[in-house]
Amino acid sequence: MIRTQSLTYAYPAEKEIFFNDLDVASGEQILLLGESGSGKTTLLHLLGGLLKSQHGSIEVNGTDLTKLSESELDRFRGKHYGFIFQRNHLMTALTVEQNLLMAPFLAGLRQSQERVEEVLEHLGVIEKRKSRIQDLSLGQAQRVAIARAVLNKPSVLLADEPTSALDDKNCDRVSDLLLSAALQNQATLIIATHDQRLKRKIHNLIQL
Repeated sequence: MIRTQSLTYAYPAEKEIFFNDLDVASGEQILLLGESGSGKTTLLHLLGGLLKSQHGSIEVNGTDLTKLSESELDRFRGKHYGFIFQRNHLMTALTVEQNLLMAPFLAGLRQSQERVEEVLEHLGVIEKRKSRIQDLSLGQAQRVAIARAVLNKPSVLLADEPTSALDDKNCDRVSDLLLSAALQNQATLIIATHDQRLKRKIHNLIQL
């Protein structure tokens, strides 16, 4: 599903980061653990094709990301990935429904009102589909961000520090939503975090 080999990356004027080889099976749930500066977000962004690998290979579903052009990489991400970040990056001027319909449009896929309603129903925010993002609570906006990430039925879900700013109750709620969404969509879930609380939920750990 996801394999890396001899993967390294260096930001300008910084030391090169060396990553151990990965071999992640389809449907697996993984925590990338490490303190700030350990490279976990860098690795997540490399796996998602958001950073170009300087050395090494990254294979996802049999495709080497490092050999794709920018346009090919954009299409591949749109069809195979769902991204969830600490900040939801939703478009505040649009409704919940419009935000979700942007996901297949940008990936060159067919837009489906039925799929939008199915995902919102599963995440408990179907009644907010006509609401604008700015009118949602923080928790509702998080659910919409997760809904957008899984709308295209991605094979890979990548989450970057989704719970580190949350209290225990909301940490449990968001982690349960992520796990539920991954299971329902049979997606591989990789979470980069320094939040040790998530170890109660996900037991496959990669320490950086």
